[in-house]
Amino acid sequence: MRFSTMALLGGILCMGGARAGAQTAAQAEALAQQGRLEESAQTWEAVVAAHPRDAMALANLGLVRSREGQYAEAADAYRKALAVKPKMPGVELDLGLAEFKQGQIQEAIAPFQAALREQPRSVQVQTLLGMAYYGTAQYAEAIPYLRQAAEKSPDNEELHGVLAQSCLYAKQYQCTLDEYKQILTVNPNSAQAHMLAGEAWDGMHEQEKATAEFEEAEKVAPNEPNVHFGLGYLYWKQKRFADAEREFELELKNEPDYAQALGYLGDTQMRLEQKAAAEATLEKAVRLPGAIRLAWLDLGIELAGQGKNEAAAADMERAIAMDPGEVDAHWRLARLYEAMGKKEEARAEFAKAAALHQKADESLVQRMSGPQNGRH
Repeated sequence: MRFSTMALLGGILCMGGARAGAQTAAQAEALAQQGRLEESAQTWEAVVAAHPRDAMALANLGLVRSREGQYAEAADAYRKALAVKPKMPGVELDLGLAEFKQGQIQEAIAPFQAALREQPRSVQVQTLLGMAYYGTAQYAEAIPYLRQAAEKSPDNEELHGVLAQSCLYAKQYQCTLDEYKQILTVNPNSAQAHMLAGEAWDGMHEQEKATAEFEEAEKVAPNEPNVHFGLGYLYWKQKRFADAEREFELELKNEPDYAQALGYLGDTQMRLEQKAAAEATLEKAVRLPGAIRLAWLDLGIELAGQGKNEAAAADMERAIAMDPGEVDAHWRLARLYEAMGKKEEARAEFAKAAALHQKADESLVQRMSGPQNGRH
């Protein structure tokens, strides 16, 4: 993700928490104020041991454990407090934060929902609930909460960026473009905003507009991760292979082991009849974690052209294993098997190819998003 959600969360992850008014509470809080958090926690644990249904003590134990960074223990204490007193003010929010901070993002959603019912106008809670949905790839669910929060924070570039990305991943492209405009009012030189707009235009099959946005992003921030790859991919889709080659090479100057950029560069070099360069690039691409299907297929094609049929077949089979639904690899492998005299294998691959329908071109957002993109 290009917009830093952690930077956004840094401004909202503050712990609330219930308080008790007894002498023991004062002692425990004094210890916490002195930085003696473990002693404070032990004081609350002693109270809980004596009074296991003391919701206030349980909530405050959770608060101290959270301050110690012991979020699993904090969440356990908060849950116990809510079991005793379900409507205890602030504790659902604290539970959600404890779950979120330990990476249990799905588990944070329910307490954030409860906290929002308690504080329906809270920008903090709206943002946290939206971020929890975003962090679990529930983008359509994230949008209404992030939008409510963003409307109250027009100058928060990070928040509008996460909303724009959620809209993009939910294929609500006009929403992305609306947020792009808002981001530019805050930061006219936002390369990230231009890239988001470019991905949205690509999703709407407006190739010229998509390309123009990425070209603008490149001018603003030539070292921005993925800016050259995105522009190169758009050129590649338009068969502007010389331009695509330049952009993929620029991306690789910024990150030499970007597997996806190497794969597309190798394919581009093949199309430009740069056979030796293509083979070297593809050999490097398939050795990297995150190697893409296209790299394996292209390497198989190159090896087949050199008469290295067994190695070529193995590479094509690898490409098919990565995505059995792509027709091109089945046709290529069928023809190779035919040339190798493997008639039965060839017939089987031709039959698979005939049964498949060629998929539509993948959008730029599919290429640039998710853990499969080969960027490390």
